[in-house]
Amino acid sequence: MNETESAVNLKKRRGAIALLMTMVLLGVFPLDVLLPSFPALSEHFRTTPANIALSISLFAVGIALSQLLIGPLSDVIGRKRLLLAGMAVSMMGATGCVLSTDYSFFLFFRVVQAVGCGCFVLSQALVQDLFRGEERDRLRILMVTATGVFISVSPLAGTFLQTTMGWQGSFMLFIALAALVFVKTCFFLERSHPGATGGRPKIIQSYRRVFSDFEFLGYWLISAFAFACHFSFIVISPLIFMEQLHLAPYDFSLTLLVYGVAYLVGGIVATWLTHRISTSHQIIIGLSLILLSGLSMLYLSLHFPLSAVTVLTPMLICTAGTTIARPAATSRAMSLFADSAGTSASAGSTLIFICGGLISALISLSPANLQATLGYSFILLSSLALLINGRINARASNIRPSPNCE
Repeated sequence: MNETESAVNLKKRRGAIALLMTMVLLGVFPLDVLLPSFPALSEHFRTTPANIALSISLFAVGIALSQLLIGPLSDVIGRKRLLLAGMAVSMMGATGCVLSTDYSFFLFFRVVQAVGCGCFVLSQALVQDLFRGEERDRLRILMVTATGVFISVSPLAGTFLQTTMGWQGSFMLFIALAALVFVKTCFFLERSHPGATGGRPKIIQSYRRVFSDFEFLGYWLISAFAFACHFSFIVISPLIFMEQLHLAPYDFSLTLLVYGVAYLVGGIVATWLTHRISTSHQIIIGLSLILLSGLSMLYLSLHFPLSAVTVLTPMLICTAGTTIARPAATSRAMSLFADSAGTSASAGSTLIFICGGLISALISLSPANLQATLGYSFILLSSLALLINGRINARASNIRPSPNCE
């Protein structure tokens, strides 16, 4: 009987992990995979590439706004119903995009798709609900690693889909993957979660509660700054590799695959560290690697001509730091309000989105050497994150009772 129960539990855990990985994929897929289709979209809707870029911005805004509501609601009514509803809305939006013949309708359905995709913020809450201890930490490392890999592979996948199926291909693949998540959610998630309390959601009070906690805010800022370093490179990389180094789109996509491999290696190192050092030390090591990356980037930009090697080498170091620091900081933050995992995940995800978007935008608008600007940004962000981590540890030491106390 015990063996049967163990086999069932193992099957459920594997199903839950597969569900989470698909959610991670769908969280980044709709943004990056569409980039190679900009010219085709411009021609189809008879508009400019700048207007097509607006659809990306609106998509990001739609996700940010919807997840602010989805997280707290999930703490009251449970994850499953919201995830199913989000998948249905996102598939409806994607279908509308495929069928649109007018650009204004395309924008409308793109926002509808984004509102549905806000449910992917529940992936962190589900990790908090379904897993414990080291297994939870390892899964967060896997999710961060998978995010980097999926972002790196998406432009190449977008190029293939555009060549074989046209711009509609990315939306059709999204619909298929979303349908898969819908089915998996039906089979592998319970109707509620351990922290569901019922009653009316108090969204403002929930966010006030978590954001008033310095430790919670500090750990999410650490995760956000680490993510901003990674995201800034992704945003800047077309400008460096395609405009300045004149790589063809296909060659650029292959270059990003190297970056994806670095995420895999970083994830392996981070998993190895979870068994040997505390999450606090993992954060310090990860942020120190990002700082080293910034110093290396700055040195190479000042003493060597711009090349793929001088850009990718420090970014590989940064990738290792990101895959070590982010999961550790996220685990610390999510453990503080285990009874409000949905609100915690939404608050942190919104903070990450704001930091990543604003910092990457500022870097892309820099008139100076982009490589040097990246280096300065990495140095500044990692230094701020190290200061925040030090402040959190200092406060914890002051609160902790002295060993000499009775």
